[in-house]
Amino acid sequence: MNAARRRGSLAGSIVLLTTVVAALAVVVTGLFAWRMIRTNAEAQERDQLSRQAEVLARTPPLASWMLDRQQRIAGPQDIQLALVRPAGDVAGPAAAVVDTARRTALLSGRNVSATSRLDGRQVLVEGVPTSTRGGLVLTEPMSAVDEATDRMRGALVLPLVLGLGGAALAGALLGRRLARPLTTAARTAHRLSGGERGLTVPTEGPAEVAELATALNTLDAALAHSENRQRDFLLSVSHEIRTPLTTARGYAEALADEVVTGHEVPEAGRILRSEIERLERFVGDLLALARLEADDFRLDITEVDLDALTAEAAAAWSARCAPHGVRFRVERPERPLTVTTDGFRVRQLIDGLAKNALRVTPAGQPLVLALRADGTGALLEIRDGGPGLTEDDIKVAFERGALSNRYRGVRPVGGGLGLAIAHRLTTRLGATITARGTAPEGGACFTVHLPPRPGTTTPDIGSGGPYMPSTLR
Repeated sequence: MNAARRRGSLAGSIVLLTTVVAALAVVVTGLFAWRMIRTNAEAQERDQLSRQAEVLARTPPLASWMLDRQQRIAGPQDIQLALVRPAGDVAGPAAAVVDTARRTALLSGRNVSATSRLDGRQVLVEGVPTSTRGGLVLTEPMSAVDEATDRMRGALVLPLVLGLGGAALAGALLGRRLARPLTTAARTAHRLSGGERGLTVPTEGPAEVAELATALNTLDAALAHSENRQRDFLLSVSHEIRTPLTTARGYAEALADEVVTGHEVPEAGRILRSEIERLERFVGDLLALARLEADDFRLDITEVDLDALTAEAAAAWSARCAPHGVRFRVERPERPLTVTTDGFRVRQLIDGLAKNALRVTPAGQPLVLALRADGTGALLEIRDGGPGLTEDDIKVAFERGALSNRYRGVRPVGGGLGLAIAHRLTTRLGATITARGTAPEGGACFTVHLPPRPGTTTPDIGSGGPYMPSTLR
């Protein structure tokens, strides 16, 4: 929080930015206007002086009367007059500014507009021809222009200050509008990180801020869903582990209390070993799934003869199916079918799917392991004569514990990890796995497509020749 304060808030940054931009605009506008005001003030004073000269030029008696009495035009501007007679002589207080060029221009019927010096001061000079073929000249001190300039510049300051204040206010409002939903989103994110769920961020403000709020709401729903799944999974794991633990503890206590003695001891030992093996397999599945989800287990990629690997797996599973009365069958090309993959992991994949199929296949029904070429890759299938899968089952088949929780107490189920492990294995191998609800044998069918070599995965590459099953090494 302190670090965030040191960096400054978004609202403060927006206010500062808009104020700086407005200040720059005010400075640039002010400098330009400052220069233009002087020009405009001089133009206005010249225009006013010229109109006064035209009025006097239309009434020569008035001008002559003022000149004869050597009077100045009243007013604070101290405007002075000069008359150019048709004969060319010039009379009046402002006669000093009428040089030869200006006198010639007036006698020729042209207006005069200039700047000159009179009595040591800089003055504006405006002259117009008269109806008597002479001319009339008026002068006004440049100080009148300075006064007009100061008035205009003084009037400019207030709008510039108001503009700067308005920009700062607009920046504050904009900053608040942006920062408020972001602050709300940040608070919600902190609450989510603290474990709260069911929070909703209002989708307000600009589109990007509203999108952030939507993303947080989606994250909240996803976290709640994930945590519910984890909670259900932990409940399932607890249930699965509790059964063998209870059995093992009961027999252990019976042995310790010498309730089981004599010829019953070996049978109790066998039951204990069986239950411990169940626990060991379950813990092994948990560890395998954890490694698979962390993507940290090693892959030894070599050329693998899938036909030989399938033959070895078929021999093992034929023996395992026989005690259950399940008819095992293998379908393979009986010729080398080579792909570049990890043979050990492929065998692990076959064993996991076959184990899952055997659990749900009734006595007298088939279990099939099939291998066939598929372009340059291969297809592995595990089909069974069990109850099959519904469309809803297929959607969640590879989620941890989904089918186990759904069918617990209805048909034989495991710990809910086998298909999740199979899915992660195929992903790491660059392969794909799909499920079908019905197979020719009447049950489910799981199909693994193995490409000729791993795609975008970057496993640790091992060395050595083609994979051969252990029985042929």
